[in-house]
Amino acid sequence: MAKKVEKQEAAPETIAPSRVKVYYETEVVPALQKKFGYKSVMEVPKIEKIVINTGLGDIKDNQKSMQTVEKELMQITGQKPIYRKATKSVANFKLREGMNIGLKVTLRGRRMYDFYDKLVSIALPRVRDFRGVSDKAFDGRGNYALGLKEQLIFPEISYDQVEKIRGMDVCIVTTAKTDEEARELLRLLGMPFKK
Repeated sequence: MAKKVEKQEAAPETIAPSRVKVYYETEVVPALQKKFGYKSVMEVPKIEKIVINTGLGDIKDNQKSMQTVEKELMQITGQKPIYRKATKSVANFKLREGMNIGLKVTLRGRRMYDFYDKLVSIALPRVRDFRGVSDKAFDGRGNYALGLKEQLIFPEISYDQVEKIRGMDVCIVTTAKTDEEARELLRLLGMPFKK
């Protein structure tokens, strides 16, 4: 009689948490509680999601170029972007309803923290003549918008492979109620605001 051999499942590999998340929990939360007088840890603002948008503009008819931009955005964020479609037709821009006009990626969780870390510690310092980002780009509800002029500041993008220099919008959505709280949160997380 054949003996039944049981398969042993391999133990799941433990992945170390993102260093930004660890820093947020150990340093930023106590500092914000002290400054704003939050009674509960749950009141402390945090980054909810990061949304990256890029427009296709002149290449909306060229399928190969659109795939190149999609691949670049996927390399930068580590997540597949979705196409944004035109909601109405505009004759002056040769735009028909339903055409692909942009790409969007919404990052949450670990990917969000990893992208934020890469943006603040690697990408922004690579901008030419960088003197810091504006601290006035908040929307009144604690969300921060940042425009990047070129994708070359990210280390994943090779200069030789780039078809055309494209910009992107980065929107950091926080749970902060006011701009002051969000500004302090991002400042403590290393966002290089202008002095």
